[in-house]
Formats: sequence, C-alpha cells, structure tokens
Amino acid sequence: MTDQADRPDTLRRAAVRPGTTGGRGPDGPDTEPAAEPGAEPGAEPDAGADGGPDGGAGEGADGGPRRPAVPGRTAPAHGVVRALAEVRMWPRSFADRLTTPLPGMREFARLAREGALRPAPEGLHGIPDLPYEPGPLPEARPGTVAVTWAGHASWVVRIGGLTVLTDPVWSRRILGTPARMTPVGVRWEDLPPVDAVLISHNHYDHLDAPTLKRLPRNTPLFVPAGLARWCRRRGFTTVTELDWWEAVELRGVRFDFVPAHHWSKRTLIDTCRSLWGGWVLTDRAGTGTRVYFAGDTGYGHWFREIGRRHPGIDLALMPIGAYAPRWWLRDVHADPEEAVRACQDLGARRMAPMHWGTFVLSAEPVLEPLLRVRAAWARAGLDRADLWDLPIGASALL
Repeated sequence: MTDQADRPDTLRRAAVRPGTTGGRGPDGPDTEPAAEPGAEPGAEPDAGADGGPDGGAGEGADGGPRRPAVPGRTAPAHGVVRALAEVRMWPRSFADRLTTPLPGMREFARLAREGALRPAPEGLHGIPDLPYEPGPLPEARPGTVAVTWAGHASWVVRIGGLTVLTDPVWSRRILGTPARMTPVGVRWEDLPPVDAVLISHNHYDHLDAPTLKRLPRNTPLFVPAGLARWCRRRGFTTVTELDWWEAVELRGVRFDFVPAHHWSKRTLIDTCRSLWGGWVLTDRAGTGTRVYFAGDTGYGHWFREIGRRHPGIDLALMPIGAYAPRWWLRDVHADPEEAVRACQDLGARRMAPMHWGTFVLSAEPVLEPLLRVRAAWARAGLDRADLWDLPIGASALL
C-alpha cells in the first residue's frame, strides 16, 4: 500500500512554498499556494499585520500578546432555505466564528520542539490490520438510505433516490501527508452519477481539487459561505454556499449547514476567509430519515444545539481520529470519547466513526481510534449494534 518513499521510518510533511505546485492526485497537480510544515493540511499560520500568525493566541513576533478570537456573530435564523446556485456576498473573514483562538507562535515553537506530528514506529505497525472490506454499493431507491465509507471523511450517501458524496478525496496523496494507508473503499468507476457533493471546509484532506476535477462541471456543490468562488474558478456552475443554520433542497432531500468547532485555511493568506461546518441530510419526500455529517470538528456546545434544532437524527457520521498530541488538537479534532459524548448530545440513535485509518495526520497509533471508540461506546452503556464501525469500503442501510 505504500512505496519505498512512504515507509513509516521516512514519514514526513511536505513543505510547498506559495506559487509552487501542490499535492498531486490522479488527475494532476492542484496548483495553488500550499501549507507550511507543522500544521493540518492546508492549515498553517498566516502572517498578519503585526507580523504574527493571524487570529491566534499567545505571543506575536514582537513578544506582545496576540489578539484573542472574537465571539461569534449572530448567524441566520434556523431553517432559512436558499435558492440553488445563488450568488451571495460575504464578509472578508469568519474569524469571529472561531470557538477558540488559533495557535500562536508559542504553540508552534512547542510543536517544533517536541516533533510530535507522527506516530512512533510501533504505532504504525497496525497499518496492515486497518479494516478494509470494499463491497458493492447499495441501490439508491426512494425510501432507501444507505451509507458507504470510502475512507477518511468521504462517504457515499444514498438518500431519497440521490447519490451524495461528502468531502470526496479519491487522491492517493494530499498535501503534507504520506500516501494513503488504505486504498479508497469505492472505485471511482463504480460510482453511479453523483447528484450532489457536500463540502465541510477547505482543508486539503476535505477539499481535494484533483477529485473534484473528475466530476461533471454541472454537479451541484453545496459548500460553506465564502467557498463558491474557489469552486466557480474551477468551472463548476451549480455552487450553493450557505451560512450556519441555512439549508438548500434538491429533489426532496434537504441539506442543512450546521456549525462545527473548527476553522479554515488553504493558503498563506486566507485564514478563516471561508466558513466551516457540518451537514444534516433529511429525506423529506420519503422516510424522513436524518443523517448528520460532522465534517471535521472538536467537541463543544454546538452538538447539543444541533440536536435541538434537528431532532431525531438517525445516524451521526463522526470524526474520531487525528487527535494527538491532545494539547495541540483538542480544540479542532474530537477524540473517540468526545465523539461518543457528541453523539449523545446530538440525540443521535447511531454513530459511524470516520476520519481515521486513511491518512497519517497526527501522533496517535493508527488503530487506537477504533479501539478507544468501541471502549467508550461500551462504557456509555449504548447498544453495540448502534455503533457502525464500518471497514473502509463497507456499507450499511438505515
């Protein structure tokens, strides 16, 4: 699954300077300014007016205090339904939606000093045991809701007769990471026509330009506020961007964009210039089944509010990986125990773990997220049948 350059003892982060070629996928390079070492793919410090990383905490380059995150402004009223492909104007920054300040120079210095970006060699020994069982896709019939895990945060969701992709990443590599530990669970050639694509935010492991290039340019893309321009520059003609608590409907299926505890960044100069969040999918014309896709998120107060506004979630697709070291990632990536707690806050009946077992993004052993989420589910006294810990490539029907 990995070539000589991707052996565990040579795992390393790529550093691509602005104006050079980014990560290469099956359809060629994504040529946009790229990430710096030591950050999540597409997520590096941005030089602000004071010379320090934009929007973070700690000290600036001059040793003075960094400005804290601003409390979030009021988002639109719940349930506003927007028109497809509506062209909208947005503020220059969404930094006031941050739940917590971004890391500052002190945090980056500590990360560089500790070098805790990858698992120890023994933590990589579990790669051959990562669950990978690709199978045929279920049929997408009205009244049927099915999910197939393609890996990381990429799902094929069959709902209301539609085929929907979430954060599709079919590339073997993304910027700043070694090659995939496991192949994609669904061959691109086996996908039926895609009716819609949901994007949670613009980090490279969730917004993959080479994968999107494979889609017809009239494919409906549903994206966070501020991201439509990026998509339209790549030729997509049906792009709908939403603020938190807004929705769009497509052929009887409703897609609500909801908050997350995360952030956005893709280049050196665009910190928080687009929004981030998750999605609630509801089969309004059929069964009323409701699926929550969390995207990428830390743990916090939003889960209870999402559950209050969207009661009766049948399945929560929840991230459980990329959480170590905890001091560095706790604000933006839930760990397995927090994912179980978030599922309970949502009032969701079932949970399917994701965001683990695909890319090496952090320092925990590669199999640890699965073992910990199973243990946390059991400690919470929840029905084991409602934890859908699917292998990559496997499907489940609601």
